[in-house]
Amino acid sequence: MEVLRTPDVRFANLAGYPFAPHYVDVAATDTDPVRMHYVDEGPSDGQPIVLLHGEPTWSYLYRTMIPPLAAAGRRVLAPDLIGFGRSDKPTRITDYTYQRHVEWATAWFEALDLRDATIVVQDWGSLIGLRIAAEQGDRIARIVVANGFLPAGQTEANLPFRIWRAFARYTPVFPAGRIVAFGTVTDVPARIRAGYDAPFPDKRFQAGARAFPALVPTTPDDPALPANRAAWDALGRWDKPFLCIFGAKDPILGRADRPLIAHVPGATGQPHARINGSHFVQEDCGPELATRILDWLAPSST
Repeated sequence: MEVLRTPDVRFANLAGYPFAPHYVDVAATDTDPVRMHYVDEGPSDGQPIVLLHGEPTWSYLYRTMIPPLAAAGRRVLAPDLIGFGRSDKPTRITDYTYQRHVEWATAWFEALDLRDATIVVQDWGSLIGLRIAAEQGDRIARIVVANGFLPAGQTEANLPFRIWRAFARYTPVFPAGRIVAFGTVTDVPARIRAGYDAPFPDKRFQAGARAFPALVPTTPDDPALPANRAAWDALGRWDKPFLCIFGAKDPILGRADRPLIAHVPGATGQPHARINGSHFVQEDCGPELATRILDWLAPSST
């Protein structure tokens, strides 16, 4: 498996992202180790909050949430999924599978030996994070879903998603910053779009981002469906705190909170909210999202 690393110079002086890099090697059962980057801010003995990004972003998505969460005494960790951000980037689309992403991220949790963690998940961060919660439940104490879901064969791919999947795979130019801007209700200026573009100097680095849409299980014979159905069943028994804070103007996942709230026992009685954001609600409403999470977590710190 050929692997690329985005040059460090691409991450120098990015707007709003002053965080020191941290790295750990992770491996899936059928891959050699690869290097995974993560942000680690706040006191090392603070209750951990893990922020999991999705497609086509990286920990930069959480740049406005990390400081207030850390200032409140939490240990804030934001990994870059393999293929994204400052993490290693296998160069072939076929290097990426749903199972490998779950195993890489699980290996990261295990390498840091995280316990009593709150996970905040968005987009593909939820497809991976909810699997980990179901399979490694002793490490996860609380879940916040912010525009995410877990596909378990409930629906097939609609036409807009099929178009997006084909675009991601075949477009000559993959404009990550513009894709983020398209999925927000606020203006995303050029200097911020540049932050989302930074991990991808050229198309050789983009295989992970191009692969993700095709990895969403949408057919009955998808190899990921059995594990996802098992995870969905496990979430049906999840009685630990489970909160949904969704960007209400997300045309794709804006109402995906409903089946989660109805299915997960731990969602009962929680202060779920829909706020004035779109798919990348962390970009639209990062400080508000951080405040809502801290208010929700406050009883657990006493």
